[in-house]
This record gives sequence, C-alpha cells and structure tokens, in this order.
Amino acid sequence: MSKFVRAAQTSQSLSLAAMEEASRLGLREADIEHMFLAMVINDQSAGRALRSLGIDLDSARRAVEKQHEMQLASLGIDASFPEAGRIVFHETDGYEWSKRASDLIAKSGGKGKAGDAAAVLRELVAEPSGLIADILDHLGTTPDALLEHLEQFASPGGAAMPAAAKVKGRTSVSIETFACAPMEAVWELLADPARIPEWEPGIGVIDHASRDATPGTVWQGFAPTSYPDGKPVKVRPKFHRRSIELIAAHQPGSIAWSFGYPDAARSNPILTEFALVTTTGGTQLQIRKSWSRRHGWRGLIALLLRPIQKLFVWIALFQTGSAISRTFR
Repeated sequence: MSKFVRAAQTSQSLSLAAMEEASRLGLREADIEHMFLAMVINDQSAGRALRSLGIDLDSARRAVEKQHEMQLASLGIDASFPEAGRIVFHETDGYEWSKRASDLIAKSGGKGKAGDAAAVLRELVAEPSGLIADILDHLGTTPDALLEHLEQFASPGGAAMPAAAKVKGRTSVSIETFACAPMEAVWELLADPARIPEWEPGIGVIDHASRDATPGTVWQGFAPTSYPDGKPVKVRPKFHRRSIELIAAHQPGSIAWSFGYPDAARSNPILTEFALVTTTGGTQLQIRKSWSRRHGWRGLIALLLRPIQKLFVWIALFQTGSAISRTFR
C-alpha cells in the first residue's frame, strides 16, 4: 500500500472516530483529545500499543474528563462538563477538526514520515500544549514510555491478521477494523440476521429476520427509506429489494453473507466475509467484499471501471467497519 493511500485511510478512520467521540459531548469540533480517543480504538499498530498498556476506551474517556475538570479547577471554575451521551455523528452534520488537530495530521504525513496511525501518535504525544502528556499521566504512563512501547509494534499499518487468499475469477476489497468488545459479542452481532441493518448500510428492513440462521437460508431485505439524519433515501426500483443468504458460519471466528439484487438482472451478488480474532482490548476484524468478474465486452468495461468500483466498495466496507465499532461504544 502506498504512503498516500495509507495516510488517506488513516486520516479518514481517525477523523470519523474522533468526531464520533466529540458528538457524544454535543461538540462539532474534534480536538486532539478526541484524536487520542480515536487512537485507542484504531486497528493499526498505534491502537494495539495503547491497548497493550492497559489503556481501553473507557479508561481513556475518564482520563480526558478528569483532565478537563482539572483545567477548569486551575482557572478557579467550579463546574463539570455535560454528561456524555450516545454517538450522534452519523445523525448530524457540521463537524470539523480544530486547527491544531488538522495541522498535526498533516505533519504526520510530511517528508520522511509514514502518515500511518503510529506517525500520528508520535506527533500527538509531542504536541506542545502538554494535554496528551497530562492525559497519559492520568493513565499511569508517559509519552516516552508509550513511544518506546510503540516500537514493539513498529511495522507500518501493522496487520494483525493474515491477508485473505485471492480467488481466481473474483475481484475483492478488504479492510481491517477493531471493536472494543469480546469476540463472542461481535460474532453475535454479525450472525444475527435481524441485526444486519446495524452494519450493512444498504439494508433498512429484513423480512422474517427471526428465522434460524443456518447456512443456505435466504432472507429478503429492503433498502432504507431514510438516512440516520432523517433525510429521504432515493433508490432506483430495481435496487430496492435485496436477497440475503448466509453462506458460512464458523463460530466465533468467521462468517459470510451474500447480498444480491434479485430485480437487477445483470448484477452480481456480493459476498461479504468477516474474519475475527481476539486481540488486546477487544476483537480485530478483517472484512472483505468480493464479486465475480464479468466476461466478454462487459468484462472489458468492468475492467476499465474497476478502480472506481473498488473505491465505492472500500467506502461501503469503511461504513460497515465503522458501524460495527460504533455498536460497542
């Protein structure tokens, strides 16, 4: 993976997680403390380094809250921040980075720097305000100790799972994500057909979702009629109905679902596969979408459009991974 792609994907994942954390407090601007919280649940080496030090999302949130309270007290202000609620980022808009946070991300991808989460974390702990150092102190560690520990997870992007095998005649795109929950809990989410709308953005309702989930069973789903923010979704009639088939289920390590468009004659079903492994602080997931390649002149057109197609599939994967992560936060 190129440095540019790695930096772009890192920025995207950190931005989403940080702004989700800010949204719990009713904020529209994500700052460096929210970036730190996003680091704790990051799937790359930076997140694994933090979690291996015993820093989980709950303890990190408490440390940030305590530091904010101490800052107010130092100003002679006897007050507390509003109690955090649920994540509402996906239901609202108008979010942005603070200037120092956006500058920090840009700096992490500068000359001689990898632009991955580890590079962002190095810039974060060196940030001159000392805020992150104070938060780390509440968590029982120091910037130097964290950076030394980070070197043990040094590979760029630090994949914790083996790459999925390529299948002849199929095109695939995959990502990794982290969920701060036990593997069994993540499995239960992914194996329950009634909960598919929680992580598959293209499905809003499923018929007969209470039926037993056994391989070969097929359900019928329908596209959502509105976005989480209430705005209506425009869907072409032939893409309104979905077929959903459970292809394989090996508890608790892997599961695969096939999603098709029965009213779109020339569409190919998309196979969505999940591989789960237990890791420090939760579960590491590999999510892969794959589909059969076309042949003949349609195959030539598909080949020319493949980079664009892969981009859209990556966006869908990113949305799925983010939804899974959000479920357990």
